[in-house]
Amino acid sequence: MSGTEGEGADLEVATLGGGCFWCLDAVFRDLRGVTRVHSGYAGGHVPNPTYEMVCGKQTGHAEVVQVTFDPKELSYADLLRVFFTIHDPTTKDRQGNDIGPQYRSIILYHSPEQKAAAEQVMAEVTEAGIWRDRLVTELVPFDRYWPGEPEHQDYFAHNPWSGYCRVVVAPKVAKFRKTYAERLKRPAA
Repeated sequence: MSGTEGEGADLEVATLGGGCFWCLDAVFRDLRGVTRVHSGYAGGHVPNPTYEMVCGKQTGHAEVVQVTFDPKELSYADLLRVFFTIHDPTTKDRQGNDIGPQYRSIILYHSPEQKAAAEQVMAEVTEAGIWRDRLVTELVPFDRYWPGEPEHQDYFAHNPWSGYCRVVVAPKVAKFRKTYAERLKRPAA
């Protein structure tokens, strides 16, 4: 699956990993200009990976989201600026207590333009000193996307009271909504 099936000619796709895909999924669904978010796997070497295989740390895949967005409403660079504020891009193979290569910070670019924009935003983030430590975000060409299982799609909306969602996802969503209130699809509750 290429990750571009079903999109209109004017839409773009970004493939990003920054920890558990449930967190990224929940945030990007609220961002104005985003038309679709899908959780899955990319960046590895095993075909048709499952969640259990990826969690076993032997597939090379990262948990990622594919974000379909309208570049007339939301630039790829602005999408990445949000990305760099909702996860820690300075910790290798880790986000908080989630440890393993599947949780690495990764941008899988779909075009030379996306690569250039990612390099520019990463330089901005570094120069601004937003993070004390050096960025370890991988910037690699997009190769293949493997869709995640149905239970991982829009996980936060379907499981808001689960322990992980209350302790990990909800605070990230709340921070995003406060920081980017003017960019929300709907007013923050």
